[in-house]
Amino acid sequence: MNFIAAQDRFQISISSLEDKISSDNPVRFVDAFVDHLDLPQLGFIINTLKTEGRPCFDSKHFLKLYLYGYLNGLRSSRRLERECVRNSELQWLIGNLTPNYHSIADFRKVNPKALKNVFKLFVLFLKDADLVSGEIIAIDGTKVRAHNSKKNNYSPKKIDRHLAYVEEKTKEYLQQLDANDVEEEVIKVNDIKAKIERLKKNKIKYELLHEQLEKSGEPQVSTTDPDARALLVQGQVVEVSYNVETAVDSKHQLIVATHTINRNDRNALSPIALEARFNLDIDCMTILADKGFFNSRHFQTCIDNNITTIVSVPEMVNSNETGTTQEYMVDKFIYNHESDTYNCPAGESLYTNGNWYSKTRTDRSVTYQYKKYHTTACASCGVKSLCTAQTKRGRFIERSEFAQAAETNAKNYKSNWKLYRQRQEINEHIFGTIKRKWGYNHTNLIGLEKVNGEMSLIMLVYNIKRTINILGLEDLLAKLKNWTPDYKRTLHFILKCIDFKSFYVIQNFRQQIIN
Repeated sequence: MNFIAAQDRFQISISSLEDKISSDNPVRFVDAFVDHLDLPQLGFIINTLKTEGRPCFDSKHFLKLYLYGYLNGLRSSRRLERECVRNSELQWLIGNLTPNYHSIADFRKVNPKALKNVFKLFVLFLKDADLVSGEIIAIDGTKVRAHNSKKNNYSPKKIDRHLAYVEEKTKEYLQQLDANDVEEEVIKVNDIKAKIERLKKNKIKYELLHEQLEKSGEPQVSTTDPDARALLVQGQVVEVSYNVETAVDSKHQLIVATHTINRNDRNALSPIALEARFNLDIDCMTILADKGFFNSRHFQTCIDNNITTIVSVPEMVNSNETGTTQEYMVDKFIYNHESDTYNCPAGESLYTNGNWYSKTRTDRSVTYQYKKYHTTACASCGVKSLCTAQTKRGRFIERSEFAQAAETNAKNYKSNWKLYRQRQEINEHIFGTIKRKWGYNHTNLIGLEKVNGEMSLIMLVYNIKRTINILGLEDLLAKLKNWTPDYKRTLHFILKCIDFKSFYVIQNFRQQIIN
């Protein structure tokens, strides 16, 4: 015979599940890690045996199932159900159990906070295992598509366009009805009446959406996933998505903090930086971030918490090209801290009356204080036409209450250029791996809280896979065996971490005190 003989299907053999799994199989770490955890202390909902009916599955089996699934590109509860029947690794991992997809899906839906807590606890394990240093942290965000199409995302302008279209089509159909009244074509009349009824329902729908936007003050609304937002992904490309923020330690490029928001990076720096600091239980650290995170308010929050920021400074944009030349833009005015004045390029000093004024951003998300600086020398200045428009009042400079923090960051950026260049090497390849190689460029869940749970699970399995590659399975299992989880530390960090919404509650309270 010229071929290797296959085993006879009817041949009886004696073997165990253990025989099918090699000693260096990563599934052994998943098993050991979950068995090492106390799920109730992490906030998992534990099903208990009822007086009647079938016994429930152990929550640890579901956690093992999801960790294995996400490690191997299996996110669908139906696919996981099928794999339980035909996958020998899963049969070994959960002891030949075959839960149905409803039970599998429900576990992920009802435990989003607990899944995030598991991620935080694993970060503590990484710190205790000396795999993260906490000295240099690179922060970045990436967009993942939401379970909501562009079609079902509405802004006031889009709603107005739809309402105008409804009005136009309604008039057109009414004219057709008048024409058909003469011809008495019953079929056409009934068809047109049905279309008009459909337009009436659509009009009510759009009017309710418009009313919802006015009450909420939000710039847009999504009907499938209310928490999803149309965000700028790249260039002019907009997708209805979520923004996943991560903080990555420079030592081994392991993720030490993550959370998901529904806004762009500009409002995300200090919450993720604080979360990273609290997760690692350190007093101070340095963070690197690109210019999309540039926000002086967040710089001040970081400074107040012993976090050094090195964030790329965006180029100054000339918004008044008809009245201001490049040589007289605001960054060319030098601030004097001792006298609280500005020196203009022409050598004059701009003074303030000491009053604080309030300004609210166009998206109404933040209100901040600023001072105005002015000089009477503008009236007789020979270069006034180059500096400002031809007005009697002359040039005004506004200085935010957080301007000093922005200047400190700019100084850090200029003096640590080589360190900043390491940012891309630390964190951007992670998103490439997760989105391009693993295909996790979208979420399967609806709602910000549930999406946070799923994204924490994805970042957790990334850390697990990378940790296995760094230490090897044998050394990793040995460290896990000697590690005692500190759930009090985990809970303490969870309570201290500031999410996006509570961050702005604190800032608004601070604003009221200033006022």
